[in-house]
Amino acid sequence: MSPVRTGAPPAADDELARGLAAGDETCLAVAYERWSALVHALARRSLGDTAEAEDVTQQVFLGVWRGRHGYRAERGAVGAWIVGITRRRIADALSARTRRADLAASAGTALALAGRPGRGKDPEAVLDRVLIRSELARLPAPQRRVLHLAFFEDLTQTQIAERTGLPLGTVKSHTRRGLRRLQGRLTENDRM
Repeated sequence: MSPVRTGAPPAADDELARGLAAGDETCLAVAYERWSALVHALARRSLGDTAEAEDVTQQVFLGVWRGRHGYRAERGAVGAWIVGITRRRIADALSARTRRADLAASAGTALALAGRPGRGKDPEAVLDRVLIRSELARLPAPQRRVLHLAFFEDLTQTQIAERTGLPLGTVKSHTRRGLRRLQGRLTENDRM
């Protein structure tokens, strides 16, 4: 095996793979140049969302860097390896989307029950509203704000990002964490 040339970008995929395995950041930059458009196009086509495709592209190349020691040339070309990582990240993004939708639906149902007028005389409804408000108040401020904007002002995550100035990925993270906490606390209270 010939050593990786320093300073000049690697020309061949095998040289690029050796450079990645050796921890050469230039090789990561070259890999990004060569395959980021393909990765982004695959993610965009599968997810139907440019922002999510950008997140997946970033995750793929982070995965390339972190998993560089696991690449085996005898299993296939480095480009095919990157496409494999891309497919797994797309599948992860689709699974996460489903989990978020399920969490949002269960939390939305709970929030709708808590705010439903006309049930004020029903002791269980009153208790549910108090519990929901209490649990929302216990969330960290960023999560509480994002959930409030989503459920009470009916904003999409993109609209929340625009209104708050937060990156879309941060809004998604706050939503996911807030819904998980809320669901966990509500489930815990149901058991009592």
